[in-house]
Amino acid sequence: MNAEFLEEYSLFRKFHCDVPMTVNLFPKVPIHMQCLTCQSEQTFNMINEYHEFFHYVNVPSGDTKHRLLYRCESCKKFERLFYIYIDRNLKYLYKIGQYPEWEIKIDKQIEKALGKHAANFKKGLVCESQAYGIGAFSYYRRITEEIIDELLESISNIIPPEDKEKYNEALEKTKRTRVTQEKIDIIKDLLPSILRPNGINPLGVLHSELSEGIHSSSDEECLEHAEHIKNILVFLLDQIIQIKHSASAFSESMKKLLEKKSANSK
Repeated sequence: MNAEFLEEYSLFRKFHCDVPMTVNLFPKVPIHMQCLTCQSEQTFNMINEYHEFFHYVNVPSGDTKHRLLYRCESCKKFERLFYIYIDRNLKYLYKIGQYPEWEIKIDKQIEKALGKHAANFKKGLVCESQAYGIGAFSYYRRITEEIIDELLESISNIIPPEDKEKYNEALEKTKRTRVTQEKIDIIKDLLPSILRPNGINPLGVLHSELSEGIHSSSDEECLEHAEHIKNILVFLLDQIIQIKHSASAFSESMKKLLEKKSANSK
């Protein structure tokens, strides 16, 4: 078990790890989370024992449930409570309860980039928190389908000159279809390298993974992959932010230089 499991995993999302044979071998990992008393992120340490409801220390781990009580190291008052279940075969564990509940939070920059899509992103996070993996996938796919036109438009100004005409023709074709996969197929070979790290097309991977998950995967399987889906979505949104910021900065700099040139010529 590590801090990431307690800090970031939603309820019932399996955390695969090497589970100790007995609970006394479990580490008491410190975590860093928001303290509602301090109103800031603080270090929390576990203050109880894994075996507290048993009559001996070296309790066999398999098929057991445990309470983990954490207290803020700063104020010594605010506490966080977790309940975990350990798989009978010692292959994974997951949270079956948490208080305060799993935080539904979005990075401010990403939320700004999402704009009108932020509500659906939050709904996806809520579905994750309640272990509804297919529901989360549905919202993330909807966002992917809605932002793809905006993304393709926003990168048009960074297409190499030799590919510009071909890209614009492909872009016009994408506007004539409402099928997301068709849009991706039309444009996939013209995406700039900034959107294809290691030659991988994130748009294609993202949409096919979401579609496959919704139609043929279980809630549990979708829940396992939801984090990767969010990472790809955030990557694409981050690129939109950077491209828009760069274009804005370029335009402003050009404007300043031209104004200066105009003033000097008078």
